Order: sequence, then structure tokens, then C-alpha cells
Amino acid sequence: MVVAFVMVVTPESAAAQDLKVQDIRIGVHAGSTRFVVELNDSVEPRIFGLPDPFRVVIDLPEVDFDLPEERIGDGAGLISKLRYGLFRPGTSRFVLDLASPAKVTKQFILKPDGGKPWRLVLDIAPTTRADFIASMRPSAADTPKPVLAVPIPTTPRQNARPVVVVDAGHGGVDPGAIGVSGVYEKKIALDYAREVVRLLKASGKYEVVMTRNRDIFLPLRERVRISRAAGADLFLSMHANTHPKRSTRGFSVYTLSDRASDKEAAALAALENKSDVIGGVNLGNYSDDVQNILIDFAQAKTNELSVKFARDILVGQVKTSASLLTRPWRSAGFAVLKAPDVPSVLVELGYISNPREERLLVTRKHRQELSAAIVEAVDEYFKTTQSAAL
Repeated sequence: MVVAFVMVVTPESAAAQDLKVQDIRIGVHAGSTRFVVELNDSVEPRIFGLPDPFRVVIDLPEVDFDLPEERIGDGAGLISKLRYGLFRPGTSRFVLDLASPAKVTKQFILKPDGGKPWRLVLDIAPTTRADFIASMRPSAADTPKPVLAVPIPTTPRQNARPVVVVDAGHGGVDPGAIGVSGVYEKKIALDYAREVVRLLKASGKYEVVMTRNRDIFLPLRERVRISRAAGADLFLSMHANTHPKRSTRGFSVYTLSDRASDKEAAALAALENKSDVIGGVNLGNYSDDVQNILIDFAQAKTNELSVKFARDILVGQVKTSASLLTRPWRSAGFAVLKAPDVPSVLVELGYISNPREERLLVTRKHRQELSAAIVEAVDEYFKTTQSAAL
């Protein structure tokens, strides 16, 4: 049985940056499922399994996903769901969610033949949980490395401009929510984050840092680390929401709490906190500094400032630019908001499960107007907090 392993194939290839994934196919056969990746050249993949939930992860050199159509979503056979994207610089990743414990029984590369391109082939067959776990051997292959390093300040800032860190949620192999038309949350989050950053920089009032500025995966703990390393005075994490009820719509903002304000906030936090699992990260390799951090009374001032920005300022600023969700300010245990010394909020720009709101969110006009309202809220926040400090 093979689940956690490394497969190396001697490449007869061009430079890694020229690699293209041209198509993906899943075939269901009696007792097995075949996963095929079509490429323009040979590759040296790294393939391993992760439990709880059961996943097969395939890492390739950084590739261009030049597919005839997007294939993120439901799988077939033993593969319940499929995701892919840039995991970190130099590494692209497929994550295959398994419907039940399964093993990779065969893996091989086929050379071009009969008009067909290079093909990476995996055959997957059922197994038991015990065999799946037993087959795995320790590997650092799935441990994410820092993507966007921000120097930690070595001296206190003197009369410096406030530092605002803007975080585009999800990214790369983690698409986030998928809208009714197929738009990915990760794209909307990045588009709005870029516009907010552009406006903040244009004002000349702030030092601005982005956690990610392209379509790349970034672990939750790394987002928190970037914020703290930058000496952030405010952290904004941009997202778009979904709801089973398509009529649900409206802007909302969330702050951190150890007890969720309501069931929907708790469910949203649980979903957002699964980002690392979705990205194919082995949480067993993490220390508890972010995953298990508890809200302490020492964070009271930070939380107070987060609530001030979210509830008292941001909601009022955006109500002329966007419809608001009922009770637009809520709270829950979002991992990305757990920097103990940085006021932090998670912004849900709207619901891409609502056809009308999804169409609105992807327009340039709405993006500019809503981003401008968010920046006005940032201005008001620092104006009031700096005045209070005098």
C-alpha cells in the first residue's frame, strides 16, 4: 500500500515556469478511481496522504493551470472534491478530498503518444483507516513555508504613519466560497483588497502591507504573523460570504470573541478556520501558538478597538455604499483575527450565493465605492483613536 510517499520521475523538460496543466480527468472503474493530469511536459511530483479528513495531496513545480474550463469542485468515485492552485512560490498543489480512506495503488508518467500529451496518472483504491494511518510516514513536504516575509521592526517607530495590513482571504489551492455563477471568493477578496490598498496608499496617511498580492495559498498563522511582524495598527481581512438561502444578502463585519454572537457567526468561523485543511496543510506540524490560542483578558484593549472600528465606525460608513446584513456586526473565534496586539476585523463584502449581489460585487463601480467607504472608515478610526491618545 502507498499513501505517503515521494515519487520522482526524471524530467525531460523545459524550465519549471513553462509547465502547463492542460486538463484534468477523473475516471471511475470497478473498485478504483483514476486521476489523470495532462501536462505539456514531464514533472517530478511529490504525493502524500493526510488524514482527518482523508486527502491525497499532489505537489508539482509551479505550473500554469491552462485548462479548458475550471475543474474545482465535485469529484467522482473515491474523490469527493478536487482543488488546485499555487500553494507557495515554486509549488503548485492538487488536493483530492477522499470520500473514504483510500490508497494510491499505482502512479506513473505516460509520455506523449497518439496526439496525447504528457500524463501523470494515479490509481486510487479503497482501504481501511488503520491502513491509511499506518502507511503514512513523517514528512515535512506539506509544511508551509513563509510566503511574504515582512521584516520585524527592530526599533520603535517614532512619529510614524499608522500601519494597516490588508489581507485577501483564501487564495491559490483554497478557492473559498464559490458563487452562483462560478466566481471564486478568493478572486473577489483579492480584487477588493487591492483597491483598498490602492486608496490607502494614495492618501499618503498610512504604511500599507498586503498579506498576499496574487493568487497564492497563505496559511492562517502566516497571515497573523505578517500582521504582527509589520507592527500593524489595524488588520483588515477581506472575504465574501455564502448562504444556503439565496435571498440572503448584505455587508457584514466580524470581530474576535471566545463565544460566538450567534449560530451563523459560529458556523462562518468554523468554515473560515478550515482554510488550512482545504489547502492540504498537516496541522499536526503546527505548534499551538495560533490554532489553540485563547482569548485572554489581556486582549481586552485590542478587542475593544476592534469592536470600535467594526461596530461604531465601519458599519455606519458603508451603509450608503452597500446593503447591510441584519445585525451587520457579529463576532466569533476566527483564527485569522487572533493577533493579541493588533485590532483586527474580518470583512464579509456580501453574498456571492445571492445572484444579484454576486453580479454587483464583481463590478468595478461597486468595488471602488465600497472600498472607498472602507478607507473612509479607516480614516475615521485613526482620527478618533489618535485624538483620544492626546
